[in-house]
Amino acid sequence: MNKLQKRSWAEPFKIKVVESIKMTTREERERAIKDAGYNTFLLKSEDVYIDLLTDSGTNAMSDRQWSGMMMGDESYAGSKNFYDLEKNVREYYGMPHFVPTHQGRAAEHLISRILIKPGDFVPGNMYFTTTRLHQELAGATFVDVIIDEAHDPENEHPFKGNIDTQKLEDLIKKVGADKIPYVSMAGPVNMAGGQPFSMENLREVKALCDKCGISLWFDATRACENAFFIKEREKGYQDKNIAEILKEICSYFEGLWISAKKDLLVNIGGFLATRNDEVYEKACNMVVVYEGLHTYGGLAGRDMGAMARGIEEMVNYDGIRARIGQIEYCGQELEKYGIPFVKPIGGHAIFLDAKKILEHIPQEQFPAQTLAAEIYVDSGVRSMERGVVSAGRDAEGGNKHPELELVRLTFPRRVYTQAHIDVTVESIASVFENRKNIKGLKMVYEPEYLRFFQARFEKL
Repeated sequence: MNKLQKRSWAEPFKIKVVESIKMTTREERERAIKDAGYNTFLLKSEDVYIDLLTDSGTNAMSDRQWSGMMMGDESYAGSKNFYDLEKNVREYYGMPHFVPTHQGRAAEHLISRILIKPGDFVPGNMYFTTTRLHQELAGATFVDVIIDEAHDPENEHPFKGNIDTQKLEDLIKKVGADKIPYVSMAGPVNMAGGQPFSMENLREVKALCDKCGISLWFDATRACENAFFIKEREKGYQDKNIAEILKEICSYFEGLWISAKKDLLVNIGGFLATRNDEVYEKACNMVVVYEGLHTYGGLAGRDMGAMARGIEEMVNYDGIRARIGQIEYCGQELEKYGIPFVKPIGGHAIFLDAKKILEHIPQEQFPAQTLAAEIYVDSGVRSMERGVVSAGRDAEGGNKHPELELVRLTFPRRVYTQAHIDVTVESIASVFENRKNIKGLKMVYEPEYLRFFQARFEKL
C-alpha cells in the first residue's frame, strides 16, 4: 500500500439513462464542417461525437432534478416553484431580491439597461462576449482591468482572474467615479482560461469601490467553481465548505447575474439577484417587458423547480471535485504530448494555445477557428474558438488581436467519462503531430453582433 503515491478516483454518480450517439467517417465530417462554414457552432449536433462546445445548458440533470420537473407549477403568476427558487437564492447566495430570466444574457441585458448611461465606462476582469455587448449596447465602454498575468498562457499564477487594483484606480482617476456605474467581476474568468480570483483580491477591490462610491457586481455563473479554487489554493479556506465560501464571495457584491445553465446543472434558466431595493424594483418592471412576469421571467415552473434543486446540488464538494478532476486529467494527458494550453488548469474547460500550436498561421487567418475545425474533422470532437473571431472588431473596423488565441474544450457536467477524454486527447495529439500541414481560413460571412456564433469561413 505504501507504494501507491496516488489513488484513482471515480465520479460520485452512476449512469441511469444513456443517449446513443452517431459514429461518423472522416469523409462525412469533412463534408459537415465545410457545410457549416468551418464554424463548429453551425454543425448539426447529430454529426458530433463528443460535444465539448460549451457547458451551457448541456449538463446531465440528477434524478432529484427530474422529479422536480414533474412537480412543475405552471401557474402564470406566483408559481410555487418560484418561491422555492427564491428561498434557495436567498439561502445560498445571500441576496434578498431575486428576478428570474430565461438565461444569463437576459439578466445581463436588464442590469446594463438599469445601471448604465451613455458615455459610461465599465471596468472588469477581462471581457465576456455577451456581457460586453450588452454593456456597449447600453452606451458604455468596457475596460479590461485584469492582472497582466492573465494574458500569458504559460504563467502559473494561481489566481489569474484577479483585478489589478492599480489599473482600476487609474481608470477611476482618469474618467471619474461618476462615469463608472459599477465594476463587473466574473469568476472564474472564461476568456482567461477559466481562471479564478482570490478572496483577498475581492476584498481589495471591494474596499476600493467603497472608497470611491462605486458598486460592485458579480457574474456568478460559475461561482461554485471559483469557490472550489479558493478552498484548494487560498490560505485559510481549506476547512470551509463550498457553500460557506460562496456565501462570503457574494457578501461583497451589491448584486449578481447568473446563467443557471452552468453551476445550477440545468438546461435553461438564469436570474438577477441584488440587495439594492431600487435596482430590484426597476428589474421587476423591465422583466415584464422583455421576459415575462417577475415570478416566472420567461421560464416554465418546472424549469424553476429544477433550478431550485440544482442550487442544493451545486455546492456538493465531491461533485465539483469530480468535475474539475476531469479537466485536470485532460490537461495532464495533453502535457504528455507537449501540447500547449493555458496554465494553470482552470475551471470548466481546457484552453488550447492555438497561437503556439499553429504558429505558422497569422491571427488574420484565424488559427483558433482553424484548429477547432481540424479537431472536429479528425475525430468528431466539437470545441470552439476563443480568439480573434470572438474578440470582434475595433472602432476603426479592423479585427481586434487579443493576446490569447485559444480553442476551448468545455466539459459538460456529469455527461462524459474518462474514455471520452482519452479519445479527445488522442485526437488533439494527432492534429498536433500534423500541424505543419494545416492552412488557415478566410471569413466569408460576418454577422453584426457576436460574430463567432454565426460567421462562416472558407479554407485558404
